Amino acid sequence: MSLVLWSLALLGAILSAHWGADKLSVPLQKMRKQWGLSEAAGAAFVALATASPEVGTNTASAIKGLSDIGLGNLLGSNIISVPAIVTVAYLANRTRTQGSQSGDSWHSPLPDRHLLRVKQEALTVQALPYIGVIGIAALLTLPPPWRGLQPMDGYIMLGVYGLYLIQAIFRKREQRHTVSWSQQEIWVAIAGILALSFGAYLTVTATEKIVSILGISQLIGGLFITSTLSIAPEVFATWSVARSGQVTAATASVIADNTATMSLALVPLALVETEIQDLTMFMINLGFVALFAAAYGGLVHWGDEKGKYSFELWEVACLIGLYGVYLVVILGVIL
Repeated sequence: MSLVLWSLALLGAILSAHWGADKLSVPLQKMRKQWGLSEAAGAAFVALATASPEVGTNTASAIKGLSDIGLGNLLGSNIISVPAIVTVAYLANRTRTQGSQSGDSWHSPLPDRHLLRVKQEALTVQALPYIGVIGIAALLTLPPPWRGLQPMDGYIMLGVYGLYLIQAIFRKREQRHTVSWSQQEIWVAIAGILALSFGAYLTVTATEKIVSILGISQLIGGLFITSTLSIAPEVFATWSVARSGQVTAATASVIADNTATMSLALVPLALVETEIQDLTMFMINLGFVALFAAAYGGLVHWGDEKGKYSFELWEVACLIGLYGVYLVVILGVIL
């Protein structure tokens, strides 16, 4: 009975955190229009809100001395999100109609349902910088002289994310728009921050109780319980955005979100000096984070001129198959 109650609490906590993040994303979207950011650059900017549940969860983990939960959530969400979001975006694109044309104006009136086309910025502005961020995170955490996370690592990752955000904003600009701000939007944003904070704290507490009841490690709990549930709201959002015709935003947002998670969500763990308890498990998961990032970038760029900057069905299947390989490897290590 306790397991059921804490599982329901965990689900409610994650929904609360994502509700709060959604209320923050609306002001950020308006700022994107006001500043004239491109769709891919806007995804990087809005990721400050969409990645905030992971950042909040890791902050609560650090405060409560449960850094392994935050570390597992960080790595697990960066792995499962890539195949999940790309698959959902592909399926949503196959079901959308001619009237779904509000986003990517470059798209043909009748979309190719067998090809999920994205703009080039999904590769150049998002995927390639993300691979660089993963490399820096590995360099800061794996070499024996400075293995683990120290406060200096957190400051470095803050700077790295700042550089990523700057390049995303200034590499391609669009026309600015005049937007208006209401007092209600400000209060809603404040409510979003409170919901996000409450949800993040309860997420860590519920995960701690669940892993204790199941008798599994906190790292495994973060990898498979917290991270899997935490991307569920993003999956539903991706379906709606892709169905509206904004396939680049729907598909590139996962990389922008993962970049923010891999950099900003490491900061609270670094500030409390997190040690890597299970080096083998950490290295395997970080390796798969890099592998999924490389697979995303490579598959976007794959194919002839017609299929370039897109995902075909076999490429979506490759991402799903790669996640199956990940599960087999992890189960082999655990067992």
